[in-house]
Amino acid sequence: MKVVVTGARGLIGWHASARLHAENCAAAFKGDQRPYELVQLGRVELNDPDKLRAALQGADAVLHFAGVNRGSDEEVEQGNISIAETLAQGCNTAQVSPNIVYANSTHAGRDNPYGRSKQAAAEILSAVAGNFTNLILPHIFGECARPFYNNVTATLITQLIAGEAPTVNPDGRVSLLHAGAAAQLAIDAALAGKSEEMRPAGVDISIPDLLDLLQGFHASYQANVYPDLNDPFHLELFNCYRAATYPSGWPRPLKLNSDARGVLFEAVKGGGGGQTFLSTTELGVTRGDHFHLEKVERFLVVQGDAIIRIRKVLSDDVWEYKVSGDAPAPVDMPTLHTHSIENVGEGPLLTLFWTHDLFDPNAPDTFADKVLS
Repeated sequence: MKVVVTGARGLIGWHASARLHAENCAAAFKGDQRPYELVQLGRVELNDPDKLRAALQGADAVLHFAGVNRGSDEEVEQGNISIAETLAQGCNTAQVSPNIVYANSTHAGRDNPYGRSKQAAAEILSAVAGNFTNLILPHIFGECARPFYNNVTATLITQLIAGEAPTVNPDGRVSLLHAGAAAQLAIDAALAGKSEEMRPAGVDISIPDLLDLLQGFHASYQANVYPDLNDPFHLELFNCYRAATYPSGWPRPLKLNSDARGVLFEAVKGGGGGQTFLSTTELGVTRGDHFHLEKVERFLVVQGDAIIRIRKVLSDDVWEYKVSGDAPAPVDMPTLHTHSIENVGEGPLLTLFWTHDLFDPNAPDTFADKVLS
C-alpha cells in the first residue's frame, strides 16, 4: 500500500511516518513483505509539480498534515487553501483518487482566517478523494514538538529544563491528544477507506495543572526517580518531557557510596513497577538496534566500556554516549528513537536494563531498525 504523508517533518506527520515505518520494520524482521511504501512530502516536494506528481502516482492514501498556522491573517488564510489546491491538482495530474485523511482543527469553520482556511481546505480535498476523512483534532502534544510554536506542552517542558519559572494563565485550559494517537487514528482511517468525520477527544486539563504535572516530573527525574507511569496520559506526557532532555542531558552520573567493602549506587527508583534484567555482551558485539513507541527504558553499564548510540527515527543524526562501569552513568532511551549499545572495552560488558512495564511477547513494542546504516 502506497501512503503519502504531507507535512512529514511536522509533529503529527513525523509520528505517522514513524508508525508506518515501525510496521515495515516489524514485517522485515519476520521476513515478511513490508506493508507500506512510505512517501514523505515536505514543503519542497509539495511546491515541485514533478516531485509531487511522482509522489502521488499510484498512491492509495494521503495523510495530509501540512498546513499553516502562523503568520499574518492573509498568510494563514491563503496558505492552507493554497496547499490544499496544490495537493488536489497533484492528484488530478497523477490521475489518482486516494483515500485522504485531513488533519483538521476544532477551529475549522470559525469566522477567522485560520478557521475559514481549514474549512475551505477540507472542501477542496474532499472533492478529489476516493474516500475523505475529516479528522478534527484538539491540541496535539508529543515527542519532538516545537516549543514556542503553538504547543504549550513543549514550551513548558523547555522552560522547566532550562531552569526557568513558566508564567501561565491561571484560567487557561487545553484539551490534549498525543500525536501518536492522532497519527494512528489517521492511519486506521486511511486503511478503513470510509468517508466520515472524526472528533477524537483529548484530555481536558487546566494549564496550571499541566504545569504542576510537568514540574513533578522534572523534580523527580532530576533526583533520579521515575514518576508513577501507570496512567497512560502521564506516560505520554513523561515521554514528551524525556525526549526534550536529549542530547545534552545524558549520560547522568550516579552518586557512588564507597567504603572499604566496595561501591554501592542506586540504579533505578520509582516508575510504579517494571522489569530489570542484566546482560553480558562480548567484545565488539552490538545489542539493540531497535526503537519503541511507548516503552521507557534505561541502559546502565556496570562493568566494561561501551558506546550507546541513539538516532531519531527517519533521520540521519546519531548521538553517541561513551559509558563505563568505572563511573556508572545511565542513559535512558527516548521513545521513537532507535538505539544500540556496543562493547568497545577489553573484555565482557555487563549492562543493567530497566523498563517501566513487563515484557509482553504478543505486544513487544520493539521495532528492529539499525542505528548505523
